[in-house]
Amino acid sequence: MNLKDITKEELETMGYDEIAYLVLENNKKKMKLYDLFKKVCSVLELPESTVEERISDFFELLSTNKKFVLLPNGFWDLATNHLQDIIVEDDEELTSEELEENENEDEIMDNSLEDEDIFYDSDLDDADEEDDGLQDLVVIDDEENLQE
Repeated sequence: MNLKDITKEELETMGYDEIAYLVLENNKKKMKLYDLFKKVCSVLELPESTVEERISDFFELLSTNKKFVLLPNGFWDLATNHLQDIIVEDDEELTSEELEENENEDEIMDNSLEDEDIFYDSDLDDADEEDDGLQDLVVIDDEENLQE
């Protein structure tokens, strides 16, 4: 959505973060916090003093909104511009040597898991033998005491 297509009345109903999103989207480049908020205030036709008075609130707003990401050197940008590319290997694209290597690695992992019991914690045996100091504990039922 283009900022120029939005009426003043619509802009006034939007939050600072929504306008900042549109500013970054339209500029297609990262911006420093001060410059971004100054542009937001300019779009809303707010006085210059607003930038100084509310910049800390604007910072908190951006840093808690997952749509924005803080970059090195104090730049802010849209998180969608910085998603990591995930590469998924498809077995069909692997050569026969690579497939065989992957199968060997899986087999080695399976064998190593068989050698040890991953669900047994030997430390629990020691815990049972320890003196927890509760052997002389006496439980008193409050109802029995009330009837006496």
